[in-house]
Order: sequence, then C-alpha cells, then structure tokens
Amino acid sequence: MFYKIDIDEDIWSFLKKHAEPFEDTPNTVLKRLLHVNGTTAKARDVQTNVSAITKAEIPSFSNSAPAALQQILEVIFLVKKLGHTRTEATNLVAEKRGIAPQTVIDKYCRQLNKQAYEIDRLLEEDVEVTKMLLEKHFFKHRDIIHNFFSLLR
Repeated sequence: MFYKIDIDEDIWSFLKKHAEPFEDTPNTVLKRLLHVNGTTAKARDVQTNVSAITKAEIPSFSNSAPAALQQILEVIFLVKKLGHTRTEATNLVAEKRGIAPQTVIDKYCRQLNKQAYEIDRLLEEDVEVTKMLLEKHFFKHRDIIHNFFSLLR
C-alpha cells in the first residue's frame, strides 16, 4: 500500500542529495537512509557528513588493477569496514578521485551488471558472495581481490 505525503522543499532537497540518479525514488531513498526492510546496518543519524572521513582512510590499490575494480573495492571498504552507506561511500570515492559520483556508480553497476538496489543487497550479504562475484568479473586480478578481502576481515 502506498500513501501520499506532503514534504517541504528542504526535505525534497535532502532526498535528492541522497538519491542515485535514474535508480532511486523518494521511497527507496528513505528506506535506505532509515534502514528499513531488514537492513543490518547500525541505526544512526539520517544526516550524514561525507567529509567526516578523510581521503587518507580510503585504501589505495596497485595501478595494475583496473580503475573499475579499485573504485568498487574502495566503496566496499567504506561500507563494510567504516559503516558508510553505499551512497556515502560512492561520494567519498568520487571526492578522493576528483570524479563525479555517477562515474563510480557506473563502475559497480555496469561492471557487475547490477542496479543500485542490487548492489545494496550485495553489500548486506556475506563478503564471500561479493568476493566470488568480483573474482568472476575480474578474474585476471584475483590476487588483488583476495588480498583486499583478507584485509577486510
């Protein structure tokens, strides 16, 4: 069942700021931010401060790894190790690299052939599922993936 609600301009702006273009609806943004539907993430304040984590805390990878793999691993690190949402992690990686967040989104969605909400589910699962998926898509870089997930534990 769906309900219609009226929201202020500042709330609308907040939702837009946290939405994935062409992926999210206001409802999916609220569900993600409020951790609705069994999300295992810790409850925390809805307002986020992306600049709270310095760029230095995001891991760096060998230049032999493709940019797509590096960005995906950086997002995973920020979500799994530091407790950020995927959107926050995406913004941090984009900020670190001086690129648009949509570029990072494109990396994990296109490379893994998944939509943003599917990536959210994947990040909620056991890391072994994510590791296997990455090894399948980046089979030439299994050593980098294996080392990353060893450190992640």
